[in-house]
This record gives sequence, structure tokens and C-alpha cells, in this order.
Amino acid sequence: MVKSFTISIFTENSIGLLHRITSIFTKRHLSIESLNTSESEAENVFRFTIVVNAEEELVQKIVKQIEKQIEVLQAVYHLDGETVFQEIALYKVSTEKASENNLVERLIRDNHARILSMEQEFMIIEKTGHKEETQELLEFLKPYGLIEFVRSGRVSVIRPKNELQREL
Repeated sequence: MVKSFTISIFTENSIGLLHRITSIFTKRHLSIESLNTSESEAENVFRFTIVVNAEEELVQKIVKQIEKQIEVLQAVYHLDGETVFQEIALYKVSTEKASENNLVERLIRDNHARILSMEQEFMIIEKTGHKEETQELLEFLKPYGLIEFVRSGRVSVIRPKNELQREL
């Protein structure tokens, strides 16, 4: 049964490691839904957060393959309910069209979004939430002169404390 999994990979900072990790997914013909890299809470330890939709058996094989990389300290996977996660989305919309029908007020109130920048020709709106929430706002804004849209990869924190965190 295909489910959404979040794979967290803790690594040393190494040139070319991202390519080697994504190649593991390519060899297994598995698309990455989102990918985010950042520093972790531990000094010189970086974290990759990768979201995939797959069967658990395939995810297990991929995680084992990733852990074979020398620079990888730990790789784990979790179901959505085992993590707390968010994404950030930015929307550039026409100020003129957004001003019609009190769109801005409705937008902020109904979607818990906020305006980051207001220019004469456009405004930039930020929405943080799950992909479904940012997608819903995207669909809402399309008729109102959506100029540009971008969404980040997932950022995620594992609910139970994992072994690497205990060691750090």
C-alpha cells in the first residue's frame, strides 16, 4: 500500500552527497515529492528531509542503501503522523486584482496567511502549513491575478526522540 513517508538523513557536509542520495531514488524509479536540506541541532551535522509516496518495503530498502554512504550518520523514515511538519509557500499576486472585493482581508483571515511585501503592482503573500493548505490558497488566488508561486520542501521534526539525537 502506497503511503507518504518522510525520510530524515543526518550527514556530514560533503560535496556530491546530494547527487549520490538522489541517485538511489532514481535507480529505484521513485520520485521525490519534496526535498529540503539544512543544518541540524548538532554542530557539523546536516539534515536532509525527503518526502516520498511509496510502499514501506521500498522505503526500507532505500533507507538501508542511503545508510551505506560513508558520510551518512543516520537515515530513518516515518509516516506523517509520527512527525510534525510544515511547508512555506510564497505567492505574488496583482495588487489591483487582490484589492477587489476585499480579497486581502479575506485572504489573511480565512487562510492564516500574511503579507510580506506590498508594492504598487504586486503583493507577496506567505502561507505556512501542510501542502494541502498551501495548494488550497494557490487555487483560491489563481483567478485574482496570480503572477508567481513557489513552495518549499517539507521541514519536519520527528515526534519521538531518535537515537542520533540522544547521542548528540
